[in-house]
Amino acid sequence: MMRLLTPVVFLLALTVPAAAQRVPDPGVIDAEAARLTERESVQGLALAVIDRGEIVYVAAYGYRNVRDRLPLTTETVMYGASLTKPAVAYLALQLVDEGRLDLDVSLTELLPRPLPAYDEGDDDYSDLADDPRWRDLTPRTLLTHSPGFANFRWLEPDGRLRFHFDPGSRYSYSGDGFHILQLALERGLGLELGRAMQQRVFERFGMTNTGMEWRPDFADNLADGYALDGTMEPHDERSSPSAAGSMDTSISDQARLWAGIVRGDGLTPAARAELVRSQLPITAPHQFPTLATDTAPENAAIGLSAGLGLVTFDGPQGRTWFKGGHDPWTGNMLICIEARQRCLVMLANDVRAERIYPELARFILGDAGVPWRWEYNDG
Repeated sequence: MMRLLTPVVFLLALTVPAAAQRVPDPGVIDAEAARLTERESVQGLALAVIDRGEIVYVAAYGYRNVRDRLPLTTETVMYGASLTKPAVAYLALQLVDEGRLDLDVSLTELLPRPLPAYDEGDDDYSDLADDPRWRDLTPRTLLTHSPGFANFRWLEPDGRLRFHFDPGSRYSYSGDGFHILQLALERGLGLELGRAMQQRVFERFGMTNTGMEWRPDFADNLADGYALDGTMEPHDERSSPSAAGSMDTSISDQARLWAGIVRGDGLTPAARAELVRSQLPITAPHQFPTLATDTAPENAAIGLSAGLGLVTFDGPQGRTWFKGGHDPWTGNMLICIEARQRCLVMLANDVRAERIYPELARFILGDAGVPWRWEYNDG
């Protein structure tokens, strides 16, 4: 692999009480990131560190396009993937605070028509017409990945949406659940998701390089993706907002977003607490495959549970929450430790970065106890 370029860095003063575990110095972080990315041939990695709710370090390493030797910078637009989901959960909690949304109300009360009556294009739920369990779906079951579906209907042998278990009875990651949440927000509350995220989330936090769909101004500083075998995939120009994962963003913008959210900006204390509260125990030993029925008793020892759009547990440093984002050319990870309002955000336009995240996270955050085996189906 090529030697990594000197990182493009945004640095603020780092102040940590002497008695507390310190975040490593910037130069030390850079050296470890360079070592690990070179070892695993990671073409591009960006990271941000937040401490006491403030951004303390943002850096980018490597390339957004290797062939043309275009450097990845802290303002490069990268694919946010499923980091979109907890950002949408933040939007939903704003609506809860305003009294416009009840997390426990049935879709029968939210939608102007029965869910199976929506049968147009991407919003086709007619497959559920003969199963009354759709009436048990609520915003909470959708946000906690417990609607009872596979991840996406196209993973089913016949491509049809169906219930595999009763809504709310168990965790099983479901992008289709977030599609239904989007339908409820748009058809039930009259929102347009892309506009609502822009006005209520991205503009609030000054996220100028973030959007829920493609913008032409992204093209001048855009990251292409790299697969496990190193082949390049051009950045997808997503034409419509998707609550399941359409967010394009930069590491600088993600730093602003999660610093604000870990502080609780824009939410009441009750809503902020609800985001990371243990909503539903997670019993499976791995996140994927989603419908496997085997269990891992060790999950209970750390209280591994669904929050809203994210996963929460009790680790060596107290309540911690995290969320990954993945496709064949993307590897993202967010980890936040509540006690210190300390977060690490990692975006990569190379899926091989997931191989180094456990080591890099431990190096920067110390032992947070992240259940990597569950996240990456390792072992």
